Amino acid sequence: MRALRRLTKIAFVCACCALSVALAASGTSAASKKKNEFTTKAKSAILMDSGANLVLYEKGADQPVPPASMSKLMTLAVVFRELKAGRITLDDTFTVSEHAWRTGGAPSGTAAMFAPLGSPITVSDLLQGVAVQSANDGALILAEGIGGTEEGFVKMMNDYAKQIGLTGSTFANPTGLPAEGHLMTARDLATLSKHLIETYPEYYHYFAQKEFRYRDRFTFRNRNPLVWAPIGVDGLKTGYTREAGYGLVSSAKRGNQRLILVVTGLEQKNDREKESRRVLEWGFKSFRPFRLFEDGQQVSDALVWGGEKHYVPLMGDGAIDLLLPASATGVVSGEIIYQGPIKAPIKKGDQIATLKVKSPDLAAVNEIPLYAGEDINSSGFAMRGIDSLLVLAFGWLL
Repeated sequence: MRALRRLTKIAFVCACCALSVALAASGTSAASKKKNEFTTKAKSAILMDSGANLVLYEKGADQPVPPASMSKLMTLAVVFRELKAGRITLDDTFTVSEHAWRTGGAPSGTAAMFAPLGSPITVSDLLQGVAVQSANDGALILAEGIGGTEEGFVKMMNDYAKQIGLTGSTFANPTGLPAEGHLMTARDLATLSKHLIETYPEYYHYFAQKEFRYRDRFTFRNRNPLVWAPIGVDGLKTGYTREAGYGLVSSAKRGNQRLILVVTGLEQKNDREKESRRVLEWGFKSFRPFRLFEDGQQVSDALVWGGEKHYVPLMGDGAIDLLLPASATGVVSGEIIYQGPIKAPIKKGDQIATLKVKSPDLAAVNEIPLYAGEDINSSGFAMRGIDSLLVLAFGWLL
């Protein structure tokens, strides 16, 4: 497998050199530009370009930390999944249990929507209570209504987290209140946010809702200060406990570009607004796209087993652009990763490989999916046998 990966990497070198020449021709050079030295006072942080699937900045992004109420994003992910699957509806009602009332409601002294003990409350109101007010009672009521018990729902959270690739997170409750082992990384929070935005666009609007009127008695204002600022932020979630400090997961869209930012461990409440705003502004201003492959241009090819052809062309989904710092030196390197050989039949448009591009100007990797450029039908039995022998004996040379 390493040999196959090495082969595709060599096939990609020419394209990388072409990009280097193009960038150098624009007048940018290592001698004339310094590497970006941007930083933040947050203990851990990550800034991601959602469309490019690229991390623009990170600091301690893989360190598990107490996420406080930011972990309610995982709670809402489970709720959104149940809604999309039709297992619950927005009009369904759940009853406020004594556990939810005491642990997260008025007696708890924590963020709450003050749902009366024993009262029915709709899923719609509960969602707004959690997204806007960060209501702990709302999160517990949803958990018990969907999972049967808080423990049952927490298992759903952990199982779902594994399914979507949250490798640094474990959940002990649906609220984010302090609990042993309740931890998330900044990277996982960004990955989860991207998942929510892309998988549940019909429910994402809850995060941008500025106010929630409940029972004609309470008007809750969105705790995310950035949704009130004219900077394109439309989500997602604040968090604070004494142990965790102040944190914020935010997402902003300008034109066709969407950035996702996570900051954690800030000491002052005002810092999460100021730092988040500063990092987002830096992200929007400091990067620009560079064209690597045109729409319809072949990137490389991948070895095929059992097909009428031995190789399948690899293409991007349209033109392939790299997002790099505006001060990029023009030096990039790349490789194509795939589990090969690819078994036929292959349909045009099947995702086959991942193109990974690195730049010394960026402490992150561009990861771009590559797709089959044509159909490859299965070959006959005899040809498949020959392919098997060739791969076993000489696969790394093919």
